[in-house]
Amino acid sequence: MSTYETSAPLLEIRGLTKEFRQGKDRVMAVREIDLDIRKGEVFGLVGESGCGKSTFGNMLVHLLEPSSGTIRLNGVDITRPARRQRKDLCKQMQIVFQDPYSSIDPNKTIGWLVEEPLKIHGIGKTQKERDEKVSQVLKAVGLDESYRTRWPNELSGGQRQRVAIAIALILDPDFVVCDEPVSALDVSVQAQVLNLLLDLRKQFGLTYLFISHDLNVVSYVSDRIGVMYLGSLVELGKGEDISQMPLHPYTQALFSASMDVDANRDRIILSGDLPSPAHPPAGCPFHTRCFACTERCKTERPVLRQFEGGRYCACHLVEERTGLKPVEEPKLFEEGTPT
Repeated sequence: MSTYETSAPLLEIRGLTKEFRQGKDRVMAVREIDLDIRKGEVFGLVGESGCGKSTFGNMLVHLLEPSSGTIRLNGVDITRPARRQRKDLCKQMQIVFQDPYSSIDPNKTIGWLVEEPLKIHGIGKTQKERDEKVSQVLKAVGLDESYRTRWPNELSGGQRQRVAIAIALILDPDFVVCDEPVSALDVSVQAQVLNLLLDLRKQFGLTYLFISHDLNVVSYVSDRIGVMYLGSLVELGKGEDISQMPLHPYTQALFSASMDVDANRDRIILSGDLPSPAHPPAGCPFHTRCFACTERCKTERPVLRQFEGGRYCACHLVEERTGLKPVEEPKLFEEGTPT
């Protein structure tokens, strides 16, 4: 059993929802997410662009305020922190963005960029202490001392992303949101950055929310995977379980479209585009594109239910299509279970 499976939740998320106004319409970008992220795990969140992944991650690190729901960190409610608490939370929770070309200031040296959070939070009594901390973190991300005096425009995309990771780690956070951290990088560099993130997880005892539209990437790094569609979680389980036997038709289609799809699996081509979150379909939000849709799917919205083997899926047809039996009284967050 993995360490994360027996550890306490670092984050407890209940009913997390985000609505935006779009003219006269209300857009529900994230819809009532219930989730525990346990200490030391990599939780992968996957789905098409526009499904709400980044909005969800931004709420966790307080770049966006939830419309409703709660977020607890180590048992403390941090949903709407006061100004002083928000500053303290910056030490505990950080984010690495998708684009290393726009996420760091091109007018500052690398040493300045990495050191600045220490100054803002009053960490390090002397310049020597701050210099030692910066050197330690740069070394951890694979950059030597010479990078301190270099400028972002002198670096490759992979090197810039290493700098962004160093900035996120300089305050010794417990939790890091990695929002598409390799999608803007060359394929040859992606594996290096992914392996670096996994090494840093062990070295610094980190917990990650890893957001991506690429199932191959998410499967490689994640202990558990959540699949989002139109703002909702539609499947949740251990990475190897979802990779070997995805339950939801949407997850099956995502794996079918991936480059490393099993040759024995039939290719699934979805029809149509992701519906507008301002005007979601009635019933199951996926039914307009689903190859297994029934009349029930068109009128009744499925809930995320637990099935045998600790699997969770929001689909009416799981038992019929897979033979897995639902758990009688699903308890997503029962103490001692890998939620």
